[in-house]
Amino acid sequence: MNLNTYQREAQKTDRVPSRRKSGDAGNDLMVPLLGLAGETGELLSEYKKHLRDGDSHLLFRERVSEELGDLLWYVGNVAAKFDLKLEDIAQANLKKTRDRWGPQDTGSIAFDAEFEEHERLPRRFEVELSEVVVDGRKKIRMRVNGKKIGDDLTDNADDPDGYRFHDVFHLGYVAVLGWSPVIRKLLKRKRKSTPQVDEVQDGGRAQVLDEGVAALVFDYAKEHRWLEGVGDLDYKGSAHETEKIVRYALSCQPSTMIDMPSSA
Repeated sequence: MNLNTYQREAQKTDRVPSRRKSGDAGNDLMVPLLGLAGETGELLSEYKKHLRDGDSHLLFRERVSEELGDLLWYVGNVAAKFDLKLEDIAQANLKKTRDRWGPQDTGSIAFDAEFEEHERLPRRFEVELSEVVVDGRKKIRMRVNGKKIGDDLTDNADDPDGYRFHDVFHLGYVAVLGWSPVIRKLLKRKRKSTPQVDEVQDGGRAQVLDEGVAALVFDYAKEHRWLEGVGDLDYKGSAHETEKIVRYALSCQPSTMIDMPSSA
């Protein structure tokens, strides 16, 4: 049985069918929504019994199966009352989860492969970040293949917090994503042979976004014990922080007006 067939059959047992055409709107949707909440509570209750009673709760799997079935009925009912099909919902959800959490092979990404070598990010280079003291202030100096690149960096903060090391993020983008407008500019590898690419992908706006993401990563880590021992990040939390950074970055472009979607 596929999901759409199940949904159609389940609708035949709906005790509160939609009456919106007759003006009696509300209960037809509220009942299954409350049903979802109630059955979720039943599922949690069964798990509580399992934690309390252990193997003596002999019907645990059967009860879980029953409660999940009830949840599926209510999900299908709510979907039907919004004129949605379970099959479409399931396929869209799989696409979203694959895009978000599926296998990601970034090893073959080379956004500038079609350009001449002098406009490509180098495929291999050696970076040295060293701390120097200039006029009594600690700064980080970056050398690429022995040559000083860019300005010496400070924390740009009243209270030292180590942000002067943040070029490691840009370098990480190059290594993992094959992307960093900031490093491309520092290495003088902007793709000037194609003006549109140079302006849009390698220009000032792209560099602001690059710096914004670095600031996001640094501030998020700073507020979460530098992510020590953390292997995964909460998607919704990090997405919300990303939206704030992108809004800030776009605000740095006076001529740009854009509506950002709210984070889910």
